[in-house]
Amino acid sequence: MDEAACAERFGRSRFVTAADDSGKFESEMLDPSVVAALYVEHGEELRRFLQGVLRDAQLASDVLQATFVKMSQRGHETRKESRKAWLFRVAYHEALAYRRREAVGDKVVRRIAEQTGTEPAAWHSNGAAGHADDPLVRLESVQAVREALDELPPEQRQLVRMRIYEEKTFAVIAKELKIPLGTALARMRSAMIKLRAKLDQSPDQ
Repeated sequence: MDEAACAERFGRSRFVTAADDSGKFESEMLDPSVVAALYVEHGEELRRFLQGVLRDAQLASDVLQATFVKMSQRGHETRKESRKAWLFRVAYHEALAYRRREAVGDKVVRRIAEQTGTEPAAWHSNGAAGHADDPLVRLESVQAVREALDELPPEQRQLVRMRIYEEKTFAVIAKELKIPLGTALARMRSAMIKLRAKLDQSPDQ
């Protein structure tokens, strides 16, 4: 990607030209042409670095773009000689943040799958085994769970989140919601039935 295309990608709104000799900064965003030049100079090296961390080319590209968006927003806080190190540091932290979100998402998907006795239909795409190990399929599975949760009645959705996301016991949930324990259990059973029906649907249904 050339500098013109990079500048277009990262926008041409408010910018600064860089720090002046006194070390002061003039505005809130780095000049897009500076960001574009950094992308041309360091983009491929960063991409290879991120692929090594994430083991997925598409996710590496997504994190790479997020890194340069942050450079466009906060690059005016950096000095020219430190920008490469800044980019690698931010890219690494962005990749770690993604992996943490992925781990939480996987955990929630697995727990709901255990609770409902099923798995999101995305795991069975094309009838092929092993799709659950694909990062993009896992991402689709997490999204499927979120969508299914959003369709639950508010009182059931709240209880499922407290039980599975927050890992609270039914006794604690009942106490916090000020409802009988039997009501909490009944809401959870009803929610699991609805989630099972939703997540067991094939993509074509």
